[in-house]
Amino acid sequence: MDDQLYLHEQQCIARVTMLIRRLQDRKSINALDNTTIREILNPKHESQPLVLNYSLAHATLKPDEKSLPHKFHEASEVYYILKGKGLMHIDNDTAEVFLGDTIYIPPQAIQWIENTGPDNLEFLCIVDPAWQPNAEELL
Repeated sequence: MDDQLYLHEQQCIARVTMLIRRLQDRKSINALDNTTIREILNPKHESQPLVLNYSLAHATLKPDEKSLPHKFHEASEVYYILKGKGLMHIDNDTAEVFLGDTIYIPPQAIQWIENTGPDNLEFLCIVDPAWQPNAEELL
């Protein structure tokens, strides 16, 4: 199939017909907040243009680990719990989180999560607008 073109913000960009990322092929990094992160999609870091405003990453905390308190200046973030259980802290609120839970974190909120279970806590992180190094601050 020939590449189709989409008009986006008055620019023509080639349509990406299919992009598949395998988690095991993504490089692990120790993030600013002390989580192990594998970036899955980020339009700011792609070699081909993506019509995407958010970034997607996979995060892991080992048992008894916790992320460090941090906040995003303008971005909101969503966590989706894939495995394990933990305590989510957003500003002055704390709640238990489990497999299948979705957590919305508004811009400027002080946040961190801790693994309270015997297994790894794994979760997806969706940041909108897409994550950039200067978008968050460690507290």
